[in-house]
Amino acid sequence: MSGDDHYLPLALINILGIAGIVVWHVQGRSRPTGRLIVQILFFAAMSLVLYTRGIAPHQPDDVYTEGFAALLSKSARVLWWTHLAWTIIGLIHIYIRLNRKPREAHLILDMAVAVIYLGVALSVMGFVFGMPIATLVTTSGVVAVILGLALQNTLGDVFSGIALTLGKAYAIGDWVQLSDGTAGRVTETNWRSTNLLTGANNIVVLPNSMLARQGLTSLSRPDETHQITLGVRFAAVQRPRRIEEAMRSVLQASNCIVKDPPPAVALTSIDAVAIDVELQFRVASLAMGTSAKNEIIDLIYNHCEAGGHSLALPTQSLVYVPATTRGEAFSPRAKSRSPGAP
Repeated sequence: MSGDDHYLPLALINILGIAGIVVWHVQGRSRPTGRLIVQILFFAAMSLVLYTRGIAPHQPDDVYTEGFAALLSKSARVLWWTHLAWTIIGLIHIYIRLNRKPREAHLILDMAVAVIYLGVALSVMGFVFGMPIATLVTTSGVVAVILGLALQNTLGDVFSGIALTLGKAYAIGDWVQLSDGTAGRVTETNWRSTNLLTGANNIVVLPNSMLARQGLTSLSRPDETHQITLGVRFAAVQRPRRIEEAMRSVLQASNCIVKDPPPAVALTSIDAVAIDVELQFRVASLAMGTSAKNEIIDLIYNHCEAGGHSLALPTQSLVYVPATTRGEAFSPRAKSRSPGAP
């Protein structure tokens, strides 16, 4: 192939590559589909010119080795590799949007983008500029080891974040509770940490490595409903069946709890003083827990007042006196003794 035949397609590839960059920026971030179409069209046009003219982007140019023509050849190949990277990244973005992946998938997306750009950079240095890739990879490996030792904690957070994302332990918007008692809604997750919005309206920033080491309970899965248990003590002067029926009426009258699955009333224990009752019900979300408890307690008071049910004293308020002590305290003989009597 003559120099002129080679020169014209290289100039056309440069024009297409620069025009594609300009149009890509004009599209803006708000139009990802339009951006992807632009990337595919310009990349396809550049590839078609390369293919029809027999120019291999993965091989150094042996026609133009110096001067302006060599610069034109290298810039054409760099632009082709750059558009290849953008096209692949655009396809990944569209795939995530079409499959409605969770928003925390940006961790995996960032990692994929980094790998793509690294591969393209090595390809450009090796195929376009003729640098020894093996030496570069070896040198990069040594540098990576040094950086890995220096950034051990940060890398631990990064890989823990990737593991948590791949394991789908939680999603943005989920309520979670950790083994140390910390609970909140997941508002953000990034390379290094995860943010929880607590019930006190505070943001707790947890390093991903710490989060991966703790036991985690998802309060939003398999659904948003949350089980609540409320204990009540009634005086043991009424039939347990009547108490059970009254508590069922309380649960049925509540508007803050979920009726499917139906709430339950459990008589847990009975003694000479009290009957222990446990109300088991669900709320639509963890945020509704306080409102539901308040409503249930108010309804219990109303039913006790209307039905004549008596609540028992707390266990801690009961004082038991040994029999011998009671006998001495109430003995007539003990009362009649004078302070000086033997």
